[in-house]
Amino acid sequence: MATLQQTPISLQSKTPPPPLSSALTARSTAVSFSSTFTPLNLKLTAAAASTSVRRGGGACGARMNATAAASYAAALADVAISNNTLDATVADVEKVEKFFAEPSVFDFFTNPTVNLEKKRGVLDEIAKSSALQPHTVNFLNILVEAKRIDVIKDIVKEFEIVYNKLTDTELAIVCSVVKLESQHLAQIAKQVQKLTGAKNVRIKSEIDPSLVAGFTVRYGNSGSKLIDMSVKKQLEEIAAQLDLGDIKLNL
Repeated sequence: MATLQQTPISLQSKTPPPPLSSALTARSTAVSFSSTFTPLNLKLTAAAASTSVRRGGGACGARMNATAAASYAAALADVAISNNTLDATVADVEKVEKFFAEPSVFDFFTNPTVNLEKKRGVLDEIAKSSALQPHTVNFLNILVEAKRIDVIKDIVKEFEIVYNKLTDTELAIVCSVVKLESQHLAQIAKQVQKLTGAKNVRIKSEIDPSLVAGFTVRYGNSGSKLIDMSVKKQLEEIAAQLDLGDIKLNL
């Protein structure tokens, strides 16, 4: 299975995140992003906190989760834009994605038997160790209190879509057997930029031992376009040309 390496390469300059606030406010009732954002925040929290929606099954439940994830992602983007921290926020989101990719972390936060205060405490530790921005921490607290942290992975995907549209950025997923050097990733980014005409390109790296050697690049809408430079692909093509299915070797 491919392993995500959170070392994205971008052709645009990144704005460094501001220092983490000395005190992160965690309240047992509601957590707001900012005074200008309260109405939208309250609307989203009230709409998303329903247990019946959260536990919806089948295609209907999936659509509800997708809608909730898109709404939360748009809300976070609105806050980032108002704070002029969009680039720093996408960096936060990548850190959050890495944390929740760990099954033990995801299971902890989605476990209804775990005390809310314990979850807040772990969030504070994550915030301090990763220097997350205050509004990102507040956002995570909202998801935990509203019992919607279960859609965090979908929110990450939706936020990337929003960010890419706002910044005219093309996301490319590079898979390789070993981690590629930064200069090689930069070359791939330039090639993707030429192919797509996008203003910016962000690269995410994945490790996939099944490729044998070489690399693949997925880009476009939901990774619909593929550049396959792997040895695995070459071996498959050779096998197809030789039609080795009927050949038996006597050893």
